[in-house]
Amino acid sequence: QVQLQESGPGLVKPSQTLSLTCTVSGGSITTSYYTWNWIRQSPGKGLEWVGAIAYDGNTVYDPSLKSRTSISRDTSKNQFSLQLSSVTPEDTAVYYCARDPWVGFGMDYWGKGTLVTVSS
Repeated sequence: QVQLQESGPGLVKPSQTLSLTCTVSGGSITTSYYTWNWIRQSPGKGLEWVGAIAYDGNTVYDPSLKSRTSISRDTSKNQFSLQLSSVTPEDTAVYYCARDPWVGFGMDYWGKGTLVTVSS
């Protein structure tokens, strides 16, 4: 079974960069045609898709976050990562990584999520 696990600091100061890593087991992040996604959830905004990296390394982001977002991967570790710069308290959320077996199909595997709080 595919498992995803988020990791990274739970507290980030405003204006700094939020960095998270998703470690994948039971499946390869390079297998066609999976996409590997970051989604966040907050009381104010609900579920919000942040961006994704595809099996071939191509990336796509929520246009409202694109200027601050970078998703990368380390295929040797079967990991992909999120960097969100210039954070504000509105970026406080539970961050999830998830797999989509085909673009637009729907997430079939999720990590349990990790809470990131942006606060001074």
